[in-house]
Amino acid sequence: MLIAHVSDLHIGGSEDSVERAMRVREYLNGLPGPVDAVMVTGDIADHGLADEYTIAREVMRYDAPTIVCPGNHDSRTAFRTVLLGQSGHGPINQVLRLEGLTIALCDSSIPGRHDGHLDDETIGWLESELDRAEGPVFVGMHHPPVRLGLPSVDAIRLTNPDRLEKVLKHHPHVRAVMAGHAHTAASAIYAGLPLSVAPGVVSTLKLPQELVLPDQWTEDDALDFELPPAITLHVFDGDRLASHTRVVP
Repeated sequence: MLIAHVSDLHIGGSEDSVERAMRVREYLNGLPGPVDAVMVTGDIADHGLADEYTIAREVMRYDAPTIVCPGNHDSRTAFRTVLLGQSGHGPINQVLRLEGLTIALCDSSIPGRHDGHLDDETIGWLESELDRAEGPVFVGMHHPPVRLGLPSVDAIRLTNPDRLEKVLKHHPHVRAVMAGHAHTAASAIYAGLPLSVAPGVVSTLKLPQELVLPDQWTEDDALDFELPPAITLHVFDGDRLASHTRVVP
């Protein structure tokens, strides 16, 4: 199976945000081989505005089944209304069931804040979905549950990773954990599982060591809007996961 992992479109966050997101869409829809699903791990809009989601709805018209979760820049109300055609104010937890794989995306956003948290409702929902799933599962969210060596991202990562880890360890059919938020491709081990963090579509966040004055690292200096958008392509054979980062020209 091929699962495309897209993250951090931030529609409205830069002059080129829409064009960059469209390039990703055209790249995925133009691949000569099939894409089994597209997973988008948050920060769809930059300001959480309804108009931004209206644009995002168009740029996320992928040919493959698509599952999307919110990030810290998203508004649950506008996200739910425009992208899902639903009402409500609680967490937006989504599941996509494919032949041979279930993808469960948790809402780790906290309205009005930038750090992440999985509340009781979301943890209960995830446990229910994992109990129901009969085969392999990918679990995803916006906020990474581990430090990545990026000061601004590490300060607003997932705040309750131990609770999620306990849930995952009770469900051995979970094969991987997915996240966004970092605007850079990264990988780690979490809960004994591969953790894949997708790169950003709108920009790339550099490590302190990539800057001329790393001791004076700031997010404004480290965010690069000139580097091209990038995505991750996950190849999954039912047991093993191989993840490939692709820059979109």
